[in-house]
Amino acid sequence: MKFTDFISIAGYAIEVVGVLVVVVGSCVATIAFIRTYRALAEGVAYQTYRRQLGRSIILGLEFLIAGDIIRTVVVDTSLEKIAALGLIILIRSFLSITLHLEVEGRWPWQAEKRDAN
Repeated sequence: MKFTDFISIAGYAIEVVGVLVVVVGSCVATIAFIRTYRALAEGVAYQTYRRQLGRSIILGLEFLIAGDIIRTVVVDTSLEKIAALGLIILIRSFLSITLHLEVEGRWPWQAEKRDAN
């Protein structure tokens, strides 16, 4: 097995992990929502569900980006593939940032809000 073959397999494996993170995270969030939606105050279960679902999607996107980078930079370095990778990373990064804003209520580079208790 050549080095590039190994790296290609590693890139695909990382992408598979990303897909699994999204699928498992979605299932866990859904099960938690179904278990708690009647016990929590109105809207709290839904907000918690959205937050958990969004976090699993964000984490999965990070793995997908890493897999794309590994495969494109090491295995296939044609200008066309690198341009496609740049576009994919741009789209996935935009999704990650907007999902973070939606889930956390702040930009990723902003400090967390502290309770004034």
